[in-house]
Amino acid sequence: MAYQIKKAAVLGSGVMGSGIAAHLANIGIPTLLLDIVPNEVSKEEELKGLTLEHVAVRNRFAQTALQKLVKQKPAPLTSTKNLQLITAGNLEDDLEKLKDVDWVIEVVVENLAVKKSLYEKIDAVRKQGSIISSNTSGISINAMVEGRSEDFGKHFLGTHFFNPPRYLKLLEVIPAETTSPAVVEFMKHFGEDVLGKGVVLAKDTPNFIANRIGTYGLLVSLREMQARGYSVGEVDSVTGPLIGRPKSATFRTLDVVGLDTFAHVAKNVFDQTTGDEQKVFEVPAFMQKMLENKWLGAKTGQGFFVKEGKEIKELNPETLEYGPVKKLQTPSIELAKQQKGLAAKVKMLTYAKDRTGELLWSILSPTLRYSAELHGEIADDIVSIDQAMKWGFGWEQGPFEIWDAIGVKESVEKMQAEGQEIPVFVQILLDKGFERFYKEENGDLYFFDGNDYTIVPVNEKVINLKSYKKKHGVIKSNSGASLIDLGDGIALLEFHSKSNAIGLDIIQMINYSIEEVEKNFKGLVIGNQGKNFSVGANLGMILMEAQDDNIFELDFVIRSFQNAMMKIKYSTKPVVAAPFGMTLGGGAEACLPAAHIQASSETYIGLVEAGVGLLPGGGGNKELYIKHLKGLPNGVQIDYQSVATKVFESIALAKVSTSGEEARENNFLNFVDGISVNPDHLLYDAKQAALALAEAGYRAPIHEKIPVPGSPGYATLLLGAQGMFLSGYISKHDLKIAKKIAYVLAGGEVPYGTLVDEQYLLNLEREAFLSLVADPLSQARMQHMLVKGKPLRN
Repeated sequence: MAYQIKKAAVLGSGVMGSGIAAHLANIGIPTLLLDIVPNEVSKEEELKGLTLEHVAVRNRFAQTALQKLVKQKPAPLTSTKNLQLITAGNLEDDLEKLKDVDWVIEVVVENLAVKKSLYEKIDAVRKQGSIISSNTSGISINAMVEGRSEDFGKHFLGTHFFNPPRYLKLLEVIPAETTSPAVVEFMKHFGEDVLGKGVVLAKDTPNFIANRIGTYGLLVSLREMQARGYSVGEVDSVTGPLIGRPKSATFRTLDVVGLDTFAHVAKNVFDQTTGDEQKVFEVPAFMQKMLENKWLGAKTGQGFFVKEGKEIKELNPETLEYGPVKKLQTPSIELAKQQKGLAAKVKMLTYAKDRTGELLWSILSPTLRYSAELHGEIADDIVSIDQAMKWGFGWEQGPFEIWDAIGVKESVEKMQAEGQEIPVFVQILLDKGFERFYKEENGDLYFFDGNDYTIVPVNEKVINLKSYKKKHGVIKSNSGASLIDLGDGIALLEFHSKSNAIGLDIIQMINYSIEEVEKNFKGLVIGNQGKNFSVGANLGMILMEAQDDNIFELDFVIRSFQNAMMKIKYSTKPVVAAPFGMTLGGGAEACLPAAHIQASSETYIGLVEAGVGLLPGGGGNKELYIKHLKGLPNGVQIDYQSVATKVFESIALAKVSTSGEEARENNFLNFVDGISVNPDHLLYDAKQAALALAEAGYRAPIHEKIPVPGSPGYATLLLGAQGMFLSGYISKHDLKIAKKIAYVLAGGEVPYGTLVDEQYLLNLEREAFLSLVADPLSQARMQHMLVKGKPLRN
């Protein structure tokens, strides 16, 4: 049977249920959101004269959840417009509507009896072949499906999302014994290709994979903190980015998750295990007291940390009082910062003969052993375990990757010296003469499967540039970028400077890449797999030249950048930009002239130069203006003033999109540009877009003159900027920058509707940029951004 999901239903409108509904709406799937009927009228409803029979009362829980989606931070919706794809209802009046949906996701209270009762009702109304899944975080999938019809059983499984569903990559798919293999296979591909998730197949065991190991590791950290006399802040200072974990580290993570939620997850394993394992999952007494006090973390404003005035304080678990946040400061931390690569840092810190090493070894050692003991029980292979921890908990390395980093043989010898029992799976690895769980050969990655090494399976849509370059090499490279042959006649220009900041090295590679592609390839993709696509131009270089009054050199750099952007635009072969994450300033300017933009769903794009005292210098003003013009419907009489005003607001206020979808609404993307939901598929999708353009007989755009609002438009823009200044919304220097932006967008002092060529506008832009870069106030802004990492409003 071929499965399709055209319409879905989410049962349960809590934070998780509404978040899943939002994610489905984000990818364009109409979704029903149903919840229970309230048993009493609220005061507001009573004042309106409503009764329990009124539809607004009966749908209150789901409707309220929808209203919260718009205000929630971080935003669950990629665009508020997506809200219209979600329909609120209730589980009594609207259950019959489930006959029209292809996928029902249950997200009700974690109670087996409640879930089974609901499934009985679903079974009576659902259509044959529709998929039903539970988002349970740990209740047995097999226990839930007991007593259901054969078709229900074939189409039932666990689909465990992680909160918030829009942002966290992991989706654990847990089949029941009755689940059809075809359904499992479909949901795996649907999860990856449509939902954009990293899908891991888990077994029906307590808390599945990520929560089982993650909860164990957090509880071990609690235990070792108390036993060894560390403070909350000291633990967090070394269990975060220092070892490849999120900034929230250990205790801030618990505060974000909520202590009540964490305790529930821990109890779930505690109730289903015995012996030493069970003891670990017992929540400490001081934490029980926190639960009684409702010190649940972020949701109650107080947990392991509390904010008092402007100061953040940490909890003392012994006294349950708050004091200043402490951080571990040891020689190994400073030495580790000098190491290249995460693996080297983690190894140095783990074996350090100081309090940092003592703490990390005491946490990592039992967590690694526990992960190995669960091999085969919670998942079939180590790859699934490692991916679950990376995608669900934000670890840069999974347990077995950490083990490789610190040395399997070396760590096992230390464990044995301490009298620790070594898991059978690890002993088999060593007995076979192997010393690593993973090995790389010819650019391919292999993992130890309990007998020998097996190649790590990879979705064809996932292009790993690091491995790809090892396997295929590069065409040409310098310090800032590399040109790579992606195959099928498509080349890739990869940025790899610090923060992917654009300097002369990248400009040089852009020019070379266009020339090479025009001769020998069908098309070019501009993309990379750094933390962000590009944070903009090399601000440090610009500031240094500006402070040296080297305006001639800066003029050369800006001209070179503008010329490179024009090469992208007028290339005879299609150029596809693949932005993701922060795509700011010069990064956005490198995308705007491309023949096609294939953006990640999580693309935060904007021309933000005003924040550092400048304006876009690489043609960004012009290109965003043209994008707006071309985004207007054919046949509509164009008001150049209105278009210029929108672009002016975007640039002068340094607006940044909060998603790829919002980037389209802001005209950084047009209606033919694409958005990839799965970030791992972005380069593949961009390559396919380049191929499609080439095979359709791509022709470079012709040089056209651009209509501008001229002097009248300039005056109008100035009036708006002056109003913002007089109202105190912008500073005097902001006003100066705004005037420069207005002049460029207006096309200077020419009549309304004058047709000007692109070079004329580029010259205006470059002159404005150079005048601002020489201003001490702009230089102060640049300096502040480089030192503090945030804008200065002087």
